Amino acid sequence: MSEENNNAAAVPAETANGPAFTVEKIYVKDVSFESPNSPVIFNENVQPELQLNLNQKVQRLSENAFEVVLGVTLTCKAGDKTAYVAEVEQAGVFGLIGLEPQAIDVLLGTQCPNILFPYVRSTISELVQAGGFPPFYLQPINFDGLYAETLRQRQQQAEGASLADSEPAGNA
Repeated sequence: MSEENNNAAAVPAETANGPAFTVEKIYVKDVSFESPNSPVIFNENVQPELQLNLNQKVQRLSENAFEVVLGVTLTCKAGDKTAYVAEVEQAGVFGLIGLEPQAIDVLLGTQCPNILFPYVRSTISELVQAGGFPPFYLQPINFDGLYAETLRQRQQQAEGASLADSEPAGNA
């Protein structure tokens, strides 16, 4: 590739024709690992129970920039004792230029968490292993499916709100 082509790729997205989606920055926003019952927990001979909680937060930073935070909390219990709790908030700043609001919503709900997921997966795995426990590999997550479910829930809430608004006051 010639030097001229490399420079063309560095042109800011706002000067390019058409819509643009860019990854500006990826970083760890918060990380925590606790093993409150170690070293005793290492001698427990029970099947561990894992609970995974996933959340996503979006914050608009400017007209064309958003911070997306993918949060994962993994709790492992051995019997009635907590073996460990690993929490990671992996964040990214994404540029979305020249897109319709619906397209922005889709990208923030699907593509951004898909981009962040490998980072959060690696960090969780490293934390668990560094804590002295067997490796844990976070299974792939279907963010498209989660987004579709979110849309379905939004639609149900909107329909419920419009039904409540249309009912006569005395029948509520």
